[in-house]
Amino acid sequence: DSARMLALVGNLERTVDRIIDAARRPDRAGAGGAGKSDVAGCDAVAVVRRQVAFWSALAADQGRQVALSLPTAPQWVRLSADDLEAAVDALLENVFAHTPEGAGFAVWVEPRLDGGASLIVADSGRGLPGLDVAERGFSQAGSTGLGLDIVRRAAEASGGRLELGPSATGGAQFRVEIGVLDMSAAPA
Repeated sequence: DSARMLALVGNLERTVDRIIDAARRPDRAGAGGAGKSDVAGCDAVAVVRRQVAFWSALAADQGRQVALSLPTAPQWVRLSADDLEAAVDALLENVFAHTPEGAGFAVWVEPRLDGGASLIVADSGRGLPGLDVAERGFSQAGSTGLGLDIVRRAAEASGGRLELGPSATGGAQFRVEIGVLDMSAAPA
């Protein structure tokens, strides 16, 4: 119980830090603000691989099966690495906060026809409540309710969207459509 509480406090601290960081930025990277010539971008495959590896240690401690499926080629998206990392962390924090220990999850990245990418996180928990859980401040499990709002805003800033629904196992599935990065703006 003590280790779980420490993990939850750590998750809350990271979420608050990201909210403060986002509030301090006058123009969100990847949002294509007026007068902004540089557009943030990152390789979704590299970011997702790194974040899933980070969360895999906690998953192993809790007896959770983790499935990861990534394309072999980089998937450049119109979202900064920091913003994508925050979105992945928020989705995986939700798995740990809202499913029982032992509930497995899968994470995968799919290339989109338009050149962007889709990030999908699906769990084998109890599924979503019938309410709009992506609305700011909504939570039935004692969390801040800001995690999915962070994910939704990141997706929309990239020109994409967040979709919620049931997973193949009856749990929750979150699909984050991330906009395409103009390759002339991609890092070399």
